[in-house]
Amino acid sequence: MGLIFVSNTIYNMKCFAWMLTLLLNLNQVFNVGAGKLPTPSSISSSGTPEKLLDGSTCSFVSLGAFADTETNRIVNVSDDLRSHTNSLQLGSDDAWLNSSDVTNVNFDVRKNDIIVMLHIQKTGGRQFEIHLVKDLDLDRPCACRQTKSEKGCNCPRPGKNRETWLFSRLSTGWKCGLHADWTELTECVDTKLNQIEGKTSNRRYYYITILRDPLSRFLSEFRNVQRGATWKDSKHICNGRLPTKAELPRCYGGRDWTDATLDNFMSCPYNLAINRQTRMLADLKLVGCYNVSSMSKSQRDSKMLASAKLNLSNMPFFGLTEQQEMNQYIFERTFGMKFLIPFEQKKVTFSSQALNLITEKQKKMVLELNHLDVELYEYALKLFNYRFSRLKSLDTSFDGQNLVSFNGQNKISQFMESESLHEEDGHA
Repeated sequence: MGLIFVSNTIYNMKCFAWMLTLLLNLNQVFNVGAGKLPTPSSISSSGTPEKLLDGSTCSFVSLGAFADTETNRIVNVSDDLRSHTNSLQLGSDDAWLNSSDVTNVNFDVRKNDIIVMLHIQKTGGRQFEIHLVKDLDLDRPCACRQTKSEKGCNCPRPGKNRETWLFSRLSTGWKCGLHADWTELTECVDTKLNQIEGKTSNRRYYYITILRDPLSRFLSEFRNVQRGATWKDSKHICNGRLPTKAELPRCYGGRDWTDATLDNFMSCPYNLAINRQTRMLADLKLVGCYNVSSMSKSQRDSKMLASAKLNLSNMPFFGLTEQQEMNQYIFERTFGMKFLIPFEQKKVTFSSQALNLITEKQKKMVLELNHLDVELYEYALKLFNYRFSRLKSLDTSFDGQNLVSFNGQNKISQFMESESLHEEDGHA
């Protein structure tokens, strides 16, 4: 049975003696450097995140995405004790579900807690970020500016002008690179915040993200590429270095790929749109970064998917593009923060228009090509529904007809009206 254990996650101290005995016998303790999130040095080849199945006495809440720079450690138990479970089966694994409980994250905007937004292209991440900087009911709201030369928001803590509680494109900018992924962010965020704030701090990082149905997301990215998007300024730093041109060549020869057809968009093996969500959530150091010769394709896919699932399950919050009302409810209940307006579900998108223009054969090809994202999204749906049900069961004021009580005006509409439907390169 596999186990991922982080030092600040014990909630039932009855387990301590059992854990200590187990660890002394296994002698596999790995220390993670300051400022980095806990990451397993090996991942199950079955594609399943390591997890604890204790049976009865031990209760854990996974805080793997909350990094404390002083106490952050990971204990990685040997493969001999790997879990027999090959996939998440909700309802049959109460101990694992408890490990993904997000009802007590204790986020405090006044202390050293930081929300880090991992923004995956074409998932609606920009819309969610706008809600964060414009619509949260805070004692000290973010101060946003929008001029021809400058766009963004300052989100300081109450009484601390140089300290921010939000690390995202709209608050700090692309400090870790354009659409930085999990690997880049976890190697970069702490250093960048030290530079911004002019000091070192023992911070807790709360990583969040938005996922989207893989077919819609892929088609949306394809349409955006046809309109000129390239994200060519993305760095893709992994293990302290950029990928070589041989490791990550471009799929187009000119300035952009506006002449791409769906078929040649799918045919380029280096197209990062393929399984983008899995790649951006995985610890790419586990698979040799962008050096695909380090292992077989099946091994790489399996390890990357397992890592993405693990990192997703350790996030205190992730949303789904297709579930805006539930996103709002889960975020508010998890973080103890309220939005002033209701989230709205878009009914017509570029991808929905594109769906009407492609064949059934092409749809099947897109799904087969993005098979890792399909499996990740199915996993995310189960976990998302579990978290919603769990929070709802603890909410005595829950009203199924009206998920959240709202007040105030819809401030997001004005902010987004100024943004062209023709999204600028790298801003989606």
